[in-house]
Amino acid sequence: MFTRLRSLPFAVVLTMVLRKSVKSLQCIVNETMRDLGLDEVTASAYSQARYKLKHTAFIELNQKAIVDVFYQDNDFNKFWDKRILAIDGSKIRLPNTQEICDTFGTIAYSQGQDSEVQGEHPYALASVLFDVLNRVSIDATLAQANAYEVNLAIAHLKHTQCDDLLLMDRNYPSYRMLATCIHSERDFAIRCSAASFGVARRMLKGGGADSQIVVLRPCAEQIPMIHASGLPETLTVRFVRVLLSTGEFEVLVTSLLDETRYPTHDFLTLYGLRWGIETFYGVIKTRLTLENFSGLGVEAVKQDFYATLYLSGLESILTDQAQALLDAKDTQYPQKVNRAVSFNAIKTQAFSLLMSNLATDVIFDKLTAVFLKNPCLERKDRNPPRKKSSATVLLNYHKRLKKHCF
Repeated sequence: MFTRLRSLPFAVVLTMVLRKSVKSLQCIVNETMRDLGLDEVTASAYSQARYKLKHTAFIELNQKAIVDVFYQDNDFNKFWDKRILAIDGSKIRLPNTQEICDTFGTIAYSQGQDSEVQGEHPYALASVLFDVLNRVSIDATLAQANAYEVNLAIAHLKHTQCDDLLLMDRNYPSYRMLATCIHSERDFAIRCSAASFGVARRMLKGGGADSQIVVLRPCAEQIPMIHASGLPETLTVRFVRVLLSTGEFEVLVTSLLDETRYPTHDFLTLYGLRWGIETFYGVIKTRLTLENFSGLGVEAVKQDFYATLYLSGLESILTDQAQALLDAKDTQYPQKVNRAVSFNAIKTQAFSLLMSNLATDVIFDKLTAVFLKNPCLERKDRNPPRKKSSATVLLNYHKRLKKHCF
């Protein structure tokens, strides 16, 4: 019986997608094939092979190999005995092809607020459900550029549990969002803007107590939609006000009504955890160069997006043992695994090790030894001023100064 031996089988194509780099596609293909001990192939052959692989493979890989594995023994970081899950969206710039424009849509751009529109460029809106304490992406969506973030956030709820606490920023506190969370028995803490609920506006101006339990009702325009969705017409929520280091007030709306169990002053620490999803987007856009896509088709874009999220979760799992050893050290400042080192080690060593016949313990030991070298120091309570760089400075950084690790 004759069996065809493919030059680019499923596992090899999967590995090549995961090893996406800023280098030319042919260089990536050559390096991967050489590291795996296989005959070199052309970039064209790889491009044709990858389109036979659906992006859903990386979604399933993240669910089975990262999410299910990480939470299976209930040994993970919590706050108030809850998983802290942040939801946020971010615009992702895409390759400018007609297929991608038709699928995701475009955003117009100009050279200033009052100048005329200069053109348009394709973008997608990424929405991620992210465990900020354990750095795990639980669910993600790559939607059209004009998608409504609240709709994407509601779709994430089916991937949450009853003991989760959801954190969201000022784009999300609509009556529908709150009602859906309460109807689904999901706790939340969402920052309110100056244009949101009346009680939040008054609290932002310094009026009333720092913690207020309020009954909310939808406006007349929302009632038909609330009825159609089977959502409650009244909500009992709590508004919490905290004072920032800048002297400004921050108001959160939450389902956590028990003021004894959930003290008002702890909400400042709680909401500060939401910054983890901002740094997550920073990692996948800079360290993992998400927007430097390795293909020009819609399927290639989706493959790169979901593969990048899987890589982020893989790094969290592989560095967990090394981080535990660093946490046990008695040092002046807490030490953290250097993520430039860890992502580079994953690219250059982990894939080869994972595809080898080595035992899992041996693989972890080899990688942990690499992760423990050159850790970063975590100096808490630092608040350096944020600098706004000019376009010229940013261009010089990206062309000449930026160091790529993946």
